[in-house]
Amino acid sequence: MNIEKLLRENIRQLQPYSCARDEFKGEASVYLDANENPYNAPFNRYPDPLQWDVKESISMIKGVDSQHIFLGNGSDEPIDLLYRAFCEPRVDNVVAIEPTYGMYKVSAGINDVEYRKVLLDENFQFSADKLLAATNLYTKIIWLCSPNNPTGNSLNQVEIIKLLNSFDGIVVLDEAYIDFSSQKSFTEKLTEFPNLVILQTFSKAWGSAAIRLGMAFASTEIIAVLNKIKYPYNINILTQQQALLAMKNASQVKKWVDELLKEREELMSKLLQLKLVQHIYPTDANFVLVKVADANAVYKYLVEKSIIVRNRNSVALCNGCLRITVGTPQENSILLDELMSLKYN
Repeated sequence: MNIEKLLRENIRQLQPYSCARDEFKGEASVYLDANENPYNAPFNRYPDPLQWDVKESISMIKGVDSQHIFLGNGSDEPIDLLYRAFCEPRVDNVVAIEPTYGMYKVSAGINDVEYRKVLLDENFQFSADKLLAATNLYTKIIWLCSPNNPTGNSLNQVEIIKLLNSFDGIVVLDEAYIDFSSQKSFTEKLTEFPNLVILQTFSKAWGSAAIRLGMAFASTEIIAVLNKIKYPYNINILTQQQALLAMKNASQVKKWVDELLKEREELMSKLLQLKLVQHIYPTDANFVLVKVADANAVYKYLVEKSIIVRNRNSVALCNGCLRITVGTPQENSILLDELMSLKYN
């Protein structure tokens, strides 16, 4: 696959900015090259622009070579960069499943790129053929999210592979919730599909939403493009340090995930006992999509009780639904107690 042909012409011709830490790599005793203040170490120095120490640690955990990893300010940064690299404003378009994570559409609007939605079926699954039918010669990216947000289910892997084999552009597979799923990550298939970009994050299973660190896994050609157009020092030193510290305690993350999966099943079981709950959709994420009687009223009631869930009533195919994140046993118990007190029960 020729990634160069997919690039916007201005990106293809772009000469990237070369920062001081790009031009000198390694350790030195005296740094007088970057106009830094010599005082207030270590925060006076610019961080590694390519975050190699963090990438090496991620590589060990994920089993992906560090050359295939891009780090962004959350997953939202690589989402935006992919638009900027491959989609010519007011010319190109992208295709996405619906419903799904809202930032794909927002980034399309920011970059002035047509966003084409293809509804999932009644089981929240997609058809590769239907997505392909929505494409044309100007379709550069197809967006998938698995497990999907807000539905919670994993997408059919056979259909994902069919799409990867059939589409000539970039297929982005957002795996933000993959740690909670019984399905394997598509990172093991990176070498098979040069048009595949996988997004993951430190925000969910790693319990580190505050540090804003997202990961993109892709071919070295795509990673080179993202590095070419990102801001020079896009990941600050505090985020890099905290990520390294978190990865030293990877066993704790496994315990968190196991506990959340256990709590997820317990929460679903107890929710089903409530009369106001009409349906709970299958989930492979750390949240459940619950269809209730009068979602707006239930949401308002919970807010008044200082319990915040996500009202998805106005989202396509999610009429009457609340999205509930799995909390601690204590938090889940508080939620259930309040729901039990509603008149529907």
